[in-house]
Amino acid sequence: MKLHTFRKRTPIPASAEAVFAWHAAPDTLERLTPPWTRAQILARSGGIEPGARVVLKLRLGPLRLRWVAEHRDWIPGREFTDVQLVGPFAYWHHAHRFLPNGRQACILEDEIRYALPLGWLGEWLAGGYVRRQLERLFTFRHQVTRAAFGGA
Repeated sequence: MKLHTFRKRTPIPASAEAVFAWHAAPDTLERLTPPWTRAQILARSGGIEPGARVVLKLRLGPLRLRWVAEHRDWIPGREFTDVQLVGPFAYWHHAHRFLPNGRQACILEDEIRYALPLGWLGEWLAGGYVRRQLERLFTFRHQVTRAAFGGA
């Protein structure tokens, strides 16, 4: 299984602590889910603290997929991660980082390490289609986050 890495970094005009707190709000996942993803939250336990889980239903064409993610590695004001327990990936580890960049600014960084099942087909999809979808998704998420703090 070959791991791929996707990383997106965006300056945000707010402190790391403020952006972290915004991500911890109960409705943030809904705000960060673009309309084209056709994802539905089925269940949620907790917020972003370690052990909290979210269960999603995803539609990819005719496929209906269930995704269960668990939050881990929580550093208040700086970082949290989610890992896939059940879902379409052979491996998924998503680190959300809030890196101070002065007193009232930070860098929002999403780093995802992932692998797909299906051998060579999964490998082909991981490097092309999946990477393009991650770029589109996290461009949207970073724009929403930046706009929440007055950035264009």
